[in-house]
Amino acid sequence: MKKSFAFIYLILLIVTGCGLETKTIPEFYKGNLDQITKVVIVDGSTGYKKTLTDPLVIKEFIDKIKDIKFIPEKKQEDREGWRYSVTLFQDDEEAYQFGLTQVNENYYYTNPDIHPIVDDFYKSLNIQEE
Repeated sequence: MKKSFAFIYLILLIVTGCGLETKTIPEFYKGNLDQITKVVIVDGSTGYKKTLTDPLVIKEFIDKIKDIKFIPEKKQEDREGWRYSVTLFQDDEEAYQFGLTQVNENYYYTNPDIHPIVDDFYKSLNIQEE
């Protein structure tokens, strides 16, 4: 009896993937994305950042990324470096921060791939890098 319970537990653990689920940014961030007043995007390869404060540009950015699915990686080992980091602010207070492959200390891949979307958006912004 104990062996069958252990086997069932092992199968459930494998199927559930340690509790990580596929989610989108609105599912990770429990606040209202319409109330975001500032977005800071940091380029991990240069360390430069661009700060978005125009409500129309913020909405455009959020619209581009909000439906992207973050799918948990099977291997959750620590990694070195990152491409972009995105920080959302509400009334000058940090509301949420995530990376393109790491959210809440867990690693993900995305569908569609978020990197070219954020990379193209960042490079097209007519904002001075800081």
